[in-house]
Amino acid sequence: MRLERRAHVPLSLAIAAPIGAVVAALILAGLLIALAGVPVFEAYRRMLIGAFGSRLSISETLTRTTPLILTGLAAAVAFRSRVWNIGAEGQFYLGALATAALGSKLGLHLAPLVEIPILMLAGALAGALLLLVPLGLRLKFGVDEVVTTLLLNFVAVLFVSMMIEGPLKDPLAFGWPQSVPILADMALPKLLPRSRLHIGLLVAIGLALVLYFIQSRTRFGLEARAAGLNPQAARFAGVPIGSILVRVALISGGLAGLAGAIEVLGVKGYVTTDLSPGFGYTGVVVAMLAGLNPIGVIVAALFVATMFVGADGMSRAMGVPSFIADVIVALSLLTMLVALLLANYRVRR
Repeated sequence: MRLERRAHVPLSLAIAAPIGAVVAALILAGLLIALAGVPVFEAYRRMLIGAFGSRLSISETLTRTTPLILTGLAAAVAFRSRVWNIGAEGQFYLGALATAALGSKLGLHLAPLVEIPILMLAGALAGALLLLVPLGLRLKFGVDEVVTTLLLNFVAVLFVSMMIEGPLKDPLAFGWPQSVPILADMALPKLLPRSRLHIGLLVAIGLALVLYFIQSRTRFGLEARAAGLNPQAARFAGVPIGSILVRVALISGGLAGLAGAIEVLGVKGYVTTDLSPGFGYTGVVVAMLAGLNPIGVIVAALFVATMFVGADGMSRAMGVPSFIADVIVALSLLTMLVALLLANYRVRR
């Protein structure tokens, strides 16, 4: 038996692969739920109710989806060009810190319509600059960016911890380690009153659509894809690999930094070291579930957010540990890798 690469992956197979992967993951996770002595279908029903059963749960699911779309896009853009950005978590935190610093009473004092976009750009720039460091090491010295981006996550979080315990510490937080809050006028408008759902969701969806257009309809998108598929051939064809990868890194790191900025502006209002429950790392899973497709990232982010928010409701109603959401997401990634293998290769005798 051997694997033979398909010359062309049919659209039906490309769509069926992620759906089959998710179904397989739910079946495997259902076995664990059954071993816990809980009816599987009732548990999943409770999960859906927990994620979409009320106005509050729907708003919380969509609020959780927003940063996952942005970090998923960050990973998808980078991975498509074979820039292995595992540092979205650190870029997320630096973007959040830059936004809190400029959006507080210590920073800018402009009209909200002017300052909010500036704060978003500042967060994106902070994340982009952080990713340029490992990319520069790769281009100059051949250092593997998987290691450097991963280690920079810890450096970034420790730097944030130092800043919120020092120059940016909130004097009114009663000793709790958090940054100075942004001004109330800088908060993102809400999509639903009396909820945490904000217009950052529309920004994330809009960026996904823009990236899809760039990747499928522009010269830069074609060159970025070529740089990932075959760098030697792309270089021979005249593609400036270094310049393309720098632009890819700026977009990828900028999206992760923007996720941090939007989380501060739309949800928290300040920075703590537990601001992210792993949005940067989960973004890698989202990107892989989406097959690195920007439109698919929206759907994959919604699925992952549904698992995490719905698992809390299922846990309260059925007594199943909420960690089952992590199991489902991890299994989805593993089954997705198998599905992608079978979609791109056929088994030959």
